[in-house]
This record gives sequence, C-alpha cells and structure tokens, in this order.
Amino acid sequence: MASDAPDRLSRQARQNRIIDHLTREGSASAAELVELTGRSLMTIHRDIDELAAKGFIRKFHGGVSALPTSVFESSAEFRRTRNPAAKSALAKTASELIEPGMSVMVDDSTTCLALAPFLAEIGPLTVLTNFRQLGEELRLSESIHLIMIGGTYSRSHDSYIGPPDITGLGSYSVDIVFQSTSTMNASWTFHQEQDVVSMKRVMLSAGARRILMMDSSKVGKSSLHRYVEVSEFTDLVVTDDVEKGFIDDVDETVAVHLARV
Repeated sequence: MASDAPDRLSRQARQNRIIDHLTREGSASAAELVELTGRSLMTIHRDIDELAAKGFIRKFHGGVSALPTSVFESSAEFRRTRNPAAKSALAKTASELIEPGMSVMVDDSTTCLALAPFLAEIGPLTVLTNFRQLGEELRLSESIHLIMIGGTYSRSHDSYIGPPDITGLGSYSVDIVFQSTSTMNASWTFHQEQDVVSMKRVMLSAGARRILMMDSSKVGKSSLHRYVEVSEFTDLVVTDDVEKGFIDDVDETVAVHLARV
C-alpha cells in the first residue's frame, strides 16, 4: 500500500480519481475507494470529507455519490461531465434562435454552458450570466459584450446567486433567456434548491423570449421544488429521444424544437 505522507499533488490526483470514478459509477463505498486508490481508510475518509465540503460529492449511509437526488443538486464540476453529446445537440439547435445584435441572458446550468462557442460565433451579442465558467469562456471574445450578474458565490454551482436587490436582475430586459433545470413533466418544471429557483424566476422574467433546454434524462421526473409551469417558457428545446407522447402533450403549451442526438 502506498505511503500516506502528506503531498498536495498526490492528494489532488487521488481526489480527481475518486471524482472520475463516481462520475462513471454514480456511487461507491469507502472500501471501494480504498481499493481504487491504494490508500488507507483514514485517508479516504479525509478525502471524502474534503470533497463533500466543497460540494463535489455527497455522503450517505454506506457510501458517497456524485449523482443528484430530488433534494440535492450535484456539483457543477460533476454535471459538466454528464451527457455531453446531448448538451452539444441542444446548444446547436437553441443557437439557431439567436440573431446578431441580441441581448442574451444565460443561467448557470451546464446544459446552457454548451452555448458558449455558438455565442462567440454569432456575435456581436450582449451576454448576461451568473455562471462563472461561461464568463471565463466568453471574456476574451471581441464579439461579446459580457455582463456578469452578481450575488454570493456558490462553489457547488460555480455561479453567483442572490436576491434581486443584490443581483440587480430586476433592472434588465433582454431579447432572449436560456435556461435548463433539474427535471420536468408536461406541465411543470422543477429544481432541488429553493435559492436557485428564486434566482431562475427573476432571470426568466427578464426575457421577451424564454427558452428551456432539456435532455431526455430530465423529462418525466420531478424534484423537491416547483419552479414554473412549462407554459411560462415560449420555447422548449429537447433531445429527439424523448417519448412522442410527451412531445404531443407539451406541444399544446410551448413551441417545441427537437435536437438530434
């Protein structure tokens, strides 16, 4: 078994291996992580506590997980690794709704993060977002006038979240808003966390056109908090592997655009 001598680089590599394993498998016991890394149970418990404190993983009785539940959202770092092909397809289809010169607001979902390369190509655009990573992707683009929306920084979401009087969201009116959320059915959208719900609602109200981007893994499910009715959106961009019955139901309240996966 490898030595447990403190070493920042080896600890980082070990924790990355743990996150990668949970990304693939969803969950694991501490004993499985000991076998995976070749380190002691005490070291693994320290790693688990540190990663949980950062919001990258979640502890439960008997193990750890990086998967979301109906109550807790998984971290942005984990969510970025999920369903990349579907996110790319959604972004390509959604980007066709944008025209140069528009003002565009984008939430802190990793689904909408996939819009970044398309936004840079379509410009000039004014882009408003609370997602730090999206700001990083666009900050050097000369065709983008970037406005970062403030608030309290959330490590697990890698974004800034706060009420309208702190964020200044109530003062904006934009051409188009892009959002995704945790789950939806044909009538309602849902999210696990109330503070995120409150932020998303204010962002949504700023848009003349309001676009919801969802892959099939989020459809036909619910989470702890109701967000808004599907009819609050003007458009739904959804992957084409969603059941036809759902499309028929939701098509009565919102314009549906199918993204080919």
